[in-house]
Amino acid sequence: MASFEGRYRREQNVRRLWTLGYGALFVLALLASVAVSDFSIPGLVQGLPKAWNYIAGTLPKLSRATLGADLADWFWGLRYWLRLLFETILMGFIGTVLGGVLALALCFAASRNLVTNSAIYFMARRTLEFLRTVPELVFALIFVFAFGLGPFAGVLAIAIHTAGSLGKLFAEVNENVDERPLEGVRAAGGNWPMVMRLGVVPQALPNYASYLLLRLEINVRGASALGIVGAGGIGQELYVAIRQFEYTDISAIMLLLIATTSVIDITCETIRHRLIGHDLTGAD
Repeated sequence: MASFEGRYRREQNVRRLWTLGYGALFVLALLASVAVSDFSIPGLVQGLPKAWNYIAGTLPKLSRATLGADLADWFWGLRYWLRLLFETILMGFIGTVLGGVLALALCFAASRNLVTNSAIYFMARRTLEFLRTVPELVFALIFVFAFGLGPFAGVLAIAIHTAGSLGKLFAEVNENVDERPLEGVRAAGGNWPMVMRLGVVPQALPNYASYLLLRLEINVRGASALGIVGAGGIGQELYVAIRQFEYTDISAIMLLLIATTSVIDITCETIRHRLIGHDLTGAD
């Protein structure tokens, strides 16, 4: 008993030391980040009212007596903006689908428990890192130069960045699957593709779908920013409004984007819960 208590105390002391060490590293990293980034609490306090003043300046003056006319004047370009917003949604959707397919093709080779060839694993991991490390705006600039202005460049940029991000997430899901179904497929004479299809995908599919739906929401927001470099969508109109100081247009377009993101979020949540078998009709 004494020996057990001694080992337990030593283990506890080792864990405390590791915890203290990690805590010290975190504090040092935090202090270094504050120093390098010039973060300042007084500057934050002084700047927040200015940010609010800018936001308030984009809101129109609405009167109860002339509310209909004021709203019509605020959203004067609603039909045109909705067309651009629909284009943005399609950019995010197509980019997510293409990126998801590419991520699915690469994620199995990037899973340490599914490949025995270290060179294949290394190349798959580095490829995914490259795809997600280069910002979407940089990819969009390259594709605008290559293919010209328009949504096609934005779709390609979203697809490539999505492939890198989802590929890593899919690979981590693969590494957490139960090994017993994989061994069963191998024992039945299945080759590597069959092991992936019959042993891995059925287990990981709900998580694949969850991450894909989350990425769709992110990509629709990201597609709105790609218009800054001429990659199509409503972001291009938003950039023009900002440059021309059309303040009420800025708030109208932002409200449309916020509403669209909310609808997509609710829709994706509903789809995800149906895929994983959760019934929300009885929730309180």
